[in-house]
Amino acid sequence: MGALSIAARVTGTLAAGLMVAGSSAAFAEAGPATPMRMNTNISEADILQAEDAWCGALLAISRAYREGGLSRARSTADQVIDQSYAYRYGAVAFKPTLSSGSQTFRSTRDGALAYFVGGDPRFAQDTGFALAPWTTCRVSNQVLQTHGMLGLSMGHVTLTDSGNKTTTVDKTWLFIKEPDGNIRILVHHSSLPHQPAAASTP
Repeated sequence: MGALSIAARVTGTLAAGLMVAGSSAAFAEAGPATPMRMNTNISEADILQAEDAWCGALLAISRAYREGGLSRARSTADQVIDQSYAYRYGAVAFKPTLSSGSQTFRSTRDGALAYFVGGDPRFAQDTGFALAPWTTCRVSNQVLQTHGMLGLSMGHVTLTDSGNKTTTVDKTWLFIKEPDGNIRILVHHSSLPHQPAAASTP
């Protein structure tokens, strides 16, 4: 083997070694990579945020109706339902406060929209719960549960209208936290508190 060939091999080996050393040094300076994560575990904070968002959405529909009439209120409600409820996956177990008979349960998106803003002849009893002049909405929880990607809350929702009249309803929600972090409602049960009959006097 000639001197030139030996020199070339030595030079190549040294160059390869320097490249490896350089790569190692660069990796050491950069530090370990941050792992990508997917976390669909819901937290109590997530539930509270979702409840606040629901209240804000209800007030937004009411405000849209006062400022722009039914058309604007319906447009706002469309966005609210798509963002807040899980109808994109199928039936939602939604039992509104003021529903009855064959239309007690609103498992479809159309049924939910009709309850909030009315105007659908298929749901003639609906006058639009969200169209009332609501000014405040507050949630008071009695139960909070977290189970992986599912979170449940039960308690009261208190609403105040522009005439300062207060309405309190019993509310149960089941939320799902999706892989992209969005939280939507799977179950929504609402009813007026039971009023026991006054005891008769002898």
